Amino acid sequence: MILIIRDISELVNDLLHYRQRRIFVHHQSIGQVSFMRKLMRVLAAGKSVGIIFLDIVKFHEILHLRGSLVANQVLVLLEGAFRHKMAELVPNARILATDHLWADDFVVLLTLDDKHSQEHLLDLAIALRLSLKEELNPRLMQLTGCELELHLGCSVIDPLNGLQPDIKLYNALREAQRVAKGAIGLDTLRHKKEFLEILDHKMLTTLYQPVVSLSTGEILGWEALTRGPKDSYFSRPDIFFGFAEEMGMLFPTEKVSREKAISSLGDLGPEQKLFLNVHPRSISDPNFVKGETLQMLNKFGLVPRNIVFEITEQHSIKDYLSFKRVVENYRSQGYRIAIDDVGAGFSGLQTIAEIKPDFLKIDMSLVRNIDNDPSRQAVVDALISLAAKINCRVIAEGVETQNELNALLLKGVHYAQGYFLAHPKFPKPPAAKEVVAYIRRQRIGDQASRPRYLWVGDLAVPALVVNEEAPVAKVKEMLEVAQQPYSSLVVVKGHEVAGLVMGQNLYRTLGSLYGIPLYYQRQISVLMDHKPLIIRADTILEQAAELAMSRDQDKLYDDLVVVDANGSLVGVVSVQRLLDTLTRVQIELAKGANPLSGLPGNLAIEEELSKRARHGQNSSVIYADLDGFKSYNDTYGFKHGDKMILLLSKIILHSTRKYGKDGDFVGHIGGDDLIAITRPECAELICHKIIQLFDRLSGHCFSPADRARRAFYGHDRFGRQGWLPLTTVSLAVIDCENERDYKSLAETAAQLKRRAKAEPGSLYVRDRRAKR
Repeated sequence: MILIIRDISELVNDLLHYRQRRIFVHHQSIGQVSFMRKLMRVLAAGKSVGIIFLDIVKFHEILHLRGSLVANQVLVLLEGAFRHKMAELVPNARILATDHLWADDFVVLLTLDDKHSQEHLLDLAIALRLSLKEELNPRLMQLTGCELELHLGCSVIDPLNGLQPDIKLYNALREAQRVAKGAIGLDTLRHKKEFLEILDHKMLTTLYQPVVSLSTGEILGWEALTRGPKDSYFSRPDIFFGFAEEMGMLFPTEKVSREKAISSLGDLGPEQKLFLNVHPRSISDPNFVKGETLQMLNKFGLVPRNIVFEITEQHSIKDYLSFKRVVENYRSQGYRIAIDDVGAGFSGLQTIAEIKPDFLKIDMSLVRNIDNDPSRQAVVDALISLAAKINCRVIAEGVETQNELNALLLKGVHYAQGYFLAHPKFPKPPAAKEVVAYIRRQRIGDQASRPRYLWVGDLAVPALVVNEEAPVAKVKEMLEVAQQPYSSLVVVKGHEVAGLVMGQNLYRTLGSLYGIPLYYQRQISVLMDHKPLIIRADTILEQAAELAMSRDQDKLYDDLVVVDANGSLVGVVSVQRLLDTLTRVQIELAKGANPLSGLPGNLAIEEELSKRARHGQNSSVIYADLDGFKSYNDTYGFKHGDKMILLLSKIILHSTRKYGKDGDFVGHIGGDDLIAITRPECAELICHKIIQLFDRLSGHCFSPADRARRAFYGHDRFGRQGWLPLTTVSLAVIDCENERDYKSLAETAAQLKRRAKAEPGSLYVRDRRAKR
């Protein structure tokens, strides 16, 4: 029997008194064994069973204000009217049971046929409430001085549901009570049948949207996005999952979504990821913990490290301690964790601090128009800084424009997804080719910002290769008789890489108690790593190192398998060789880099100019200098002065990469003096963009008051106090066609800069003509 416990403890004894005194005249109680047998027979015959539940709104007030006698009379009236109206509205043969559950709570169960679907049950419940109020209100006005108000709800027991009948009855009664109390709307209930059909028949579609590296343009993975049937009420994911949460069916809904996402995915690289959205309550569900996801992964050839659970920030977490333990359990198995919608919810910072996720996904609300919004830029800067401190990666969601992508590139965001890179599709789409090419050009296009050893393919050495059917004995012999020591051996299937065997792992296995008799004559595919880190030869060193060091602990120092764009084997790279080379080139780069901007300093600038002079390269050299910078630095301080220089350096680097050519150079002479070297046909456009960006962004280096008046108070270069114009930028462009031009470069640049500074505002001067 279901007991509904009231919140007002002082009324409990009175309510018990009513339960003992009132014996509702019914056909049968739902607590009787005979009723359960009848219910089982009806369900076994394929019939649905409807439940109608009702109680009196604020019955405890009637009891408290009018006393036990009046309250008892109200119940007598209600029970009689309820029995009478049900007999009028429903044929007696269809009523399975009526019961008085507790105090003012009543329930009736009846069979449903084709003519009485859930929609008809709703209509019946509404008709019952109206007829009860119409019959009882005149008497109740005399007894209590107010009209009768009823909570009324209904639910359906589905015969096809695989649960036990008593569990079905409990769930349906609980649902009817929630409808009555307003926790579930009647409109929601009308769509329940359609919702259950979608789940039962798995009528869902999974779209995939790529998450793209802003360092290499490579795809880190795809986010799985669930969609309901097209043109249905549940086609939108917010309606579909919102309905599931309201009905208390979130876990089975997410389970079906995960199954669909994993089964429809197709091939995935060994280090690529599938991002799956998970509600915080679902990830803690006992059924989830039992390992159903792992079983699905095994079925489709995936492993935990391929999966990233996205926990949305828009849902609060009640118990962080328990939730943290659950998350750590998954992480120890190899799963990765992302916090989704960062910036859109209400508990994000605590969630990030407690869980320390592997990825932060910045909500699209912070990405939208970030190129023009200093506030959004400041928030994203803070999140990038936070991510660096807790060793996680930042993913920007909802990137829709070139300008938004440029802003994220400038800020050093690690990954991005959005319509500008690729729309969600099935099967999983690649990122737009032109966008990938643009990202690569931005990150690796100029020699100034990259070390000479750029590609992991430069470090690859020839590998020992064996077919997957080769016996273990042969592999062991190949490693032992090789003329030079090999740490690993690549296993192939046809022309494709099938796996990797690390020598130390092979010897450890064969050296165990039964290693030789168990494995010596078996195929090497039994012992090989089926999911080695396979990486393209044109991957930059930093990205290769990042991928290598993000592997599971037992594979952390396994060799990297290097392939070309067609997937053909190039060779292998050891982790030691990779990290040693990366460290060496970073040290070499740092020796000549400006400590503020990180751009090449004077030694590198001189080397670049000398090289171009020797080769007689036709180039345009752009000198950049801030106007009135000393006055700004004196007024606002060195810290703000450094920020302005850093802003200018980023603008010049960005403009040269975007509008210049491969091989262009950007350097930092010192102070507020910078240099860019490009092709003559690109120089004017680059200058125009530098001025445009600086004039738009530099205003944020000043106080709001100074910005409004377009001036700040300080000392000019002669030491006189007064209002000075906001800092601007002057650019001098010198075209060099031969060695003589390069030799006179400094003198020509000084003359042009003087001409530029003589004019107000930001401008550039080229060939003795000033142009804005």
